[in-house]
Amino acid sequence: MFTGIIEACGKIAATELRGGDLRLRVQSADLPMHEVKLGDSIATNGVCLTVVELLADGYWADVSRETLAHSSFAQASVGQAVNLERAMLASSRFDGHIVSGHIDGVGRIVSCEKDARSVRLRVEAPAELARYIATKGSICVDGVSLTVNRIEDQVFDLNIVPHTAAQTIIQHYRPGAAVNLEVDVVARYLERLLQAQNSEAGGARAQGVSMATLAENGFLTARK
Repeated sequence: MFTGIIEACGKIAATELRGGDLRLRVQSADLPMHEVKLGDSIATNGVCLTVVELLADGYWADVSRETLAHSSFAQASVGQAVNLERAMLASSRFDGHIVSGHIDGVGRIVSCEKDARSVRLRVEAPAELARYIATKGSICVDGVSLTVNRIEDQVFDLNIVPHTAAQTIIQHYRPGAAVNLEVDVVARYLERLLQAQNSEAGGARAQGVSMATLAENGFLTARK
């Protein structure tokens, strides 16, 4: 598990095709590799990857066909900048939100604009993910824990404060760039729970979470 608080930035130093999937070499001068062990998990642009070979300045990791199908690593290139976060320890402070490192899909940067000292990002999500994104809810973009300002159809807005922009690859974003998206895990499990409850009750399978289904299952309190 991860928190979405980036520890370091790095870059893809090499790629190797391996029988239909991919092996990546990630290089970073800032990640404390002396604390990393073989088999450790490192979120690389939000993707949970297992270290299969340790290097003094980075690591090798395998990327499965499943991950390639659902992440931006399908277009991975040498020199590409990446956000890095080691797996959370049970004793760590929880500064972001619950991040699994299992990417739900690839979004696209619609626009990047200055907003006072911050950067305002607009990101388009795939249609099948938009229903899980809520105003003031959490979303993970390339491994960064962020708060959604607003959402309209499939496009959501994010405010990036100067510190976050400087410490992540967000500073390099341009319109059209592909980004890995992981929606809030609570929303996914909630929808699955409600689908199962409706099925057990003999009803048709739920087609997503609505305000009505939330109220019926006790997740909303009536206003007085």
